[in-house]
Amino acid sequence: MEFPQQQKPVADGKIIYPLGVKEITDKISNDEVVKRLKLVVKTYMDMDQDSEEEKQQYLALALHLASEFFLRNPNKDVRLLVACCLADIFRIYAPEAPYTSHDKLKEIFLFITRQLKGLEDTKSPQFNRYFYLLENLAWVKSYNICFELEDCNEIFIQLFKTLFSVINNSHNQKVQMHMLDLMSSIIMEGDGVTQELLDTILINLIPAHKNLNKQAYDLAKTLLKRTVQTIETCIASFFNQVLVMGKSSVSDLSEHVFDLIQELFAIDPMLLVSVMPQLEFKLKSNDGEERLAVVKLLAKLFGAKDSELATQNRPLWQCFLGRFNDIHVPVRLECVKFASHCLMNHPDLAKDLTEYLKVRSHDPEEAIRHDVIVTIINAGKKDLNLVNDQLLGFVRERMLDKRWRVRKEAMMGLAQLYKKYCLHHEAGKESAQKISWIKDKLLHIYYQNSIDDKLLVEKIFAQFMVPHSLETEEKMKCLYYLYACLDTNAVKALNEMWKCQNMLRGLVRELLDLHKLPTSEANTTAMFGKLMTIAKNLPDPGKAQDFMKKFNQVLGEDEKLRLQLEQLISPTCSCKQAEQCVREITRKLTYPKQPTNPFLEMVKFLLERIAPVHIDSEAISALVKLLNKSVEGTADDDDEGVTPDAAIRAGLELLKVLSFTHPTAFHSAETYESLLQCLKMEDDKVAEAAIQIFRNTGQKIESELPQIRSTLIPILHQKAKRGTPHQAKQAVHCIHAIFHNKEVQLAQIFEVQAIKLLVRWLLGMKNNQSKSANSTLRLLSAMLVSEGDLTEQKKICKSDMSRLRLAAGSAILKLAQEPCYHDIITPEQFQLCGLVINDECYQVRQIFAQKLHVALVKLLLPLEYMAVFALCAKDPVKERRAHARQCLLKNISVRREYIKQNPMAHEKLLSLLPEYVVPYMIHLLAHDPDFTKPQEFEQLRDIKECLWFMLEVLMTKNENNSHSFLRKMVENIKQTKDAQAPDDPKANEKLYIVCDVALFVITNKSTSCHLDSPKDPVLPTKFFTPPDKVISTTPLQTGVLGAVNKPLTVQTVRRQYTKTTVSDTASNTSANSQPISPATTKNRYGPVMYRPCGVQYECVFTSFIFIFLHLPQEEAASPAQGSGRKRGAPASDGTENSLATNPVPGSQPPLNKPRRGRPPKNAAATANAEKEVTATTGVGAGRGRKRAAPSQDTTSTASAEPISGKIPKQQKDIDSKRAGQQRQIDLQR
Repeated sequence: MEFPQQQKPVADGKIIYPLGVKEITDKISNDEVVKRLKLVVKTYMDMDQDSEEEKQQYLALALHLASEFFLRNPNKDVRLLVACCLADIFRIYAPEAPYTSHDKLKEIFLFITRQLKGLEDTKSPQFNRYFYLLENLAWVKSYNICFELEDCNEIFIQLFKTLFSVINNSHNQKVQMHMLDLMSSIIMEGDGVTQELLDTILINLIPAHKNLNKQAYDLAKTLLKRTVQTIETCIASFFNQVLVMGKSSVSDLSEHVFDLIQELFAIDPMLLVSVMPQLEFKLKSNDGEERLAVVKLLAKLFGAKDSELATQNRPLWQCFLGRFNDIHVPVRLECVKFASHCLMNHPDLAKDLTEYLKVRSHDPEEAIRHDVIVTIINAGKKDLNLVNDQLLGFVRERMLDKRWRVRKEAMMGLAQLYKKYCLHHEAGKESAQKISWIKDKLLHIYYQNSIDDKLLVEKIFAQFMVPHSLETEEKMKCLYYLYACLDTNAVKALNEMWKCQNMLRGLVRELLDLHKLPTSEANTTAMFGKLMTIAKNLPDPGKAQDFMKKFNQVLGEDEKLRLQLEQLISPTCSCKQAEQCVREITRKLTYPKQPTNPFLEMVKFLLERIAPVHIDSEAISALVKLLNKSVEGTADDDDEGVTPDAAIRAGLELLKVLSFTHPTAFHSAETYESLLQCLKMEDDKVAEAAIQIFRNTGQKIESELPQIRSTLIPILHQKAKRGTPHQAKQAVHCIHAIFHNKEVQLAQIFEVQAIKLLVRWLLGMKNNQSKSANSTLRLLSAMLVSEGDLTEQKKICKSDMSRLRLAAGSAILKLAQEPCYHDIITPEQFQLCGLVINDECYQVRQIFAQKLHVALVKLLLPLEYMAVFALCAKDPVKERRAHARQCLLKNISVRREYIKQNPMAHEKLLSLLPEYVVPYMIHLLAHDPDFTKPQEFEQLRDIKECLWFMLEVLMTKNENNSHSFLRKMVENIKQTKDAQAPDDPKANEKLYIVCDVALFVITNKSTSCHLDSPKDPVLPTKFFTPPDKVISTTPLQTGVLGAVNKPLTVQTVRRQYTKTTVSDTASNTSANSQPISPATTKNRYGPVMYRPCGVQYECVFTSFIFIFLHLPQEEAASPAQGSGRKRGAPASDGTENSLATNPVPGSQPPLNKPRRGRPPKNAAATANAEKEVTATTGVGAGRGRKRAAPSQDTTSTASAEPISGKIPKQQKDIDSKRAGQQRQIDLQR
């Protein structure tokens, strides 16, 4: 096609087209029009404002393009191209448009505005031209020409509506920017914004439109932010007319005024600077609904997250707070609801809200009190720091509200807070500590009479405090430390809750038992009673009765359902089995066609109460392990905020309560072993709780757990005798509940306590005017003679007999400490008491020796009782002999030190000087029940060892010529008779023989005993008669003297014995004799034996010499090495009793012993090392006075170990290896 040359404009207004463009008329096709217009568009696009010649040349064309043909062309492509041309024409001819007619301009801009609708479809092929049109208009601000038109508002309204309608999410940022530029220029450069134009903007903020076109809302929001300074006055005018003047007709948006205020405030609070004071006026309106609307609005404004309205406009804020006390209920309700958002978004305003919420928490309207709780709880769940203690206190008070709905909300809300912050520790320890009171207050509600409250507490406990969905270990850890942290009332409430649940399980069990019986009127009546009682423990007892009757009917018809329910309430049902049973029962009672089933809901209430969702055997085992960790110090007690002692005490209390409700769950050896450890703890409360647990759960211990039984019995006996009154009471109850031979068990305890009661009574009286002490001493003596079995019916087990012997011996020691009773203790009673130290039971010997030592060290017992330690030389246990030797050393040291430091003590030397123990020792040994044949080698050797045991300690030092004093004392005894049996030749013979042995021990021990003793020793008249006036000095036979004078191998140089004269002997009348320094005159002493006239005992003396001649050289040489040794003693019968041992199957019964405090001498079995078990536990197989086999180590000596009643570990090891050979005695049978 040939394009004509460019034509110049002519005066007649002929249209000149760009080069290559033919005339565009209505006679050509639309396609041709489009083709030619594209060239025109390109031409205008390339032109700029400085092309004056071209502007003049195409002026006619510009006018032609605004003709009706183009503006009303039905083809949209033609219209689009024409619009682009017109936009460029406005750009090129700016600031003056080539169109001078106002009508034409209006028509043109309306035409262009309509074309902008094409922006809606971003996928259209022509979208780029539409975008070019928008961009051109925005850049040139072409619409500003319309300001000169009278009805420009119509054009702007149409433009704004078009742009807000076409914007969508497919547009990019440039499209939105150009739209904003176009609209903001109209608003900011115009004289003002009319209400109609403002409505086109604000309508996009209304929630309905906002939800329809989010992009239009965003465009309007951005536009308002950009034009806030200009448009604020227009907005203020609009709200002033609507709010203050009440002219709702000024705009169709008047009914949405509060929504608009909220949106505008969210966009920019500056848009409402002049509007807010108007709201304060509306808050005081007489119309309740109007106040409600304003309150709702301001609640949103004040509660907005970034809102500073409360700070910036304090008068409005205070006016708003006043609406909390509005007379209109919905207004108060709305204010309370607002408080939740305000607390969460503005914690700084919590102080202002607290007082108003306090008032509303006591509002007469239930709904308002309920919403106060919801407000506080919601804020607390978001962040506990948002609610202060006062606000939480309001919720705590509402747990006691008169309305169930309010109480329930308060309790559930606090439970949720507890689980979130205390159980899961989502905000640290400080937050948990802040609300630590919740657990106690929730459980306190269980004291309320309402069954609904009780059921809710149980539900809260199972779901929030100790969630049953947790694993067993974690669940029990929660329960363990929860129980330790509860206050006293909360603990009682929790205990009551478990008891009520257990009671309800018992009722259901009884109901099921009635179903197993044949149908009868009595059975039906009993069943009805059970149903009524069960219904009282469910919500709405009236309806519950009907539902329980129906449930009972179903149980009677469905055997499988009964079996499921029986398993659920079975003592052996585990938590997992319980959950499964509940699901099965619920499934059977569910009817799919019924959306709501009140009957099923009531049954669920029952199942929730009786199902053991927390406690079973596994749970008890986990609790016991936690308790063990606390005892061992390996638990996380401190991390949980509990001290180890408090955790142990609370853990045992918890187990004690559970032992009432779930006794079967405790029956395992592991559980009982842990409880036994708790029984040994010093804490009285802990031990008492452990005893009660055994009492409640130990019915099968005797038959199924014999090891636990044997350990438990002595501990219970000890608690019954030495524990606190509560422990003693519980121990007696425990024995009665667990053991079949309870009479025997309890009799032993009561006998021991009776002995203590008598002794304490006598000690309190401190006189014997009623002769009660005499009868008491006779009773104690009889008990020792009968070996603890006063009735001699052999119904008491050996352990109980041992305890009774120990109690009797200890009682005599107690009475002997009081002078008025010591004087009436006969020598026979003294001897019986002393022989307890050689008892066949190891623990009896151990405890008695310790009591004796303590009393002697404190100088409470007379000196004669120190002689009892000489009998310890016969103890078969090396450690016991060593202990006795240490006791002697300590007592002698204490007495000598006391004499040195107290000058007045010299007047009481007879009762203080250690050497004065020798007469008592000699008399005691002369009446030793084992010393029956003075001529027998074995018995004489035992006497020698006992004397050696005491004298070796006394003669360690020769202070003040004490050795000669001892010799003189023994010689003086030989001039007397036995005061206990002065006319008995055999008794006197044994006394003199013991004296002979003592003289030889002294002379072999000391080289200076031959020196003079200027003072005569004083002998106790209670044990020895005054000396005989006629003394026989007939020398011994030559053969005997030769044997006596035969030299012995010793370490020290010994002088040859010389004969002493009668003048060297002492009388029994001197009261102040004591060992002193040797005198200047010295006599030679020889082995001449003094004796009463007429007594012939040379043969006995010869036997004694034979003993010394046959002593090993080491023993004769070194006194220190021989102390405490047992040599070649005949074995006892091997049946020594112990405080708590078990019989070995197949063992032979013990041999019958004579009635004295020690076993017989003529035993046949070989002595084994005895096994030590501590006296506190009473467990062991210690033997009595046994004759041990000769020691392998002949040079060993008793070590100076601390005074203790324990056997070293080495001895235990030896005993354990020989345990199979030893006979054990069951002391609990």
